[in-house]
Amino acid sequence: MTVQLARRLMTVADYEQLIETGVLGEDDRVELLNGEIVPMSPIGSRHAACVKRINQLLVQQLGGRAIVGVQDPIRLNDLSEPEPDLSVMAFRVDYYADQHPEPSDVLLLIEVADTSAQHDRTVKVPLYAQAGIPEVWLVDLAAGHVDAFRHPAPAGYLLRRRHLPGQTISLAEGLDLSVAVDGIVGPGSERSVAYGI
Repeated sequence: MTVQLARRLMTVADYEQLIETGVLGEDDRVELLNGEIVPMSPIGSRHAACVKRINQLLVQQLGGRAIVGVQDPIRLNDLSEPEPDLSVMAFRVDYYADQHPEPSDVLLLIEVADTSAQHDRTVKVPLYAQAGIPEVWLVDLAAGHVDAFRHPAPAGYLLRRRHLPGQTISLAEGLDLSVAVDGIVGPGSERSVAYGI
């Protein structure tokens, strides 16, 4: 006779307790997705450089009108607390000291993918849509383009658009923000001509 054991999903409260007690530390590259602790891809130099470039572009353009987070947790719901590469959040004087930002605080999330594009596209982006995050940019370093996902719905984003080198990507709502794709993907990136998502 085979016994089926019920899987217990971890809540954000459970996960944060592991962090507070030191079971999970700052060097543990993990995030909570759909009630499971998931390892994150290691950050290579190209990925890190891209995050730094985008951070600088965002901070320069937004000039204190919003808060830019780098690899900070976002509490999507009771079972998911991912750490996107960059986040743009509504300005608060306490900089979210009392709690991690929630979907209603977020204007834009950016995921930079060197080797994790498929995971980000099929797991994280749908989670962001279900949580109501208004816009997500997926930077595909291998292909050299940026996919913008807008208009969240329970089944996913209703609008997806690919931005290629030589083009500009703008935030659809909330803030005046416009960035050249070349400034995001950086010099020497592959030049993709694929348009489908």
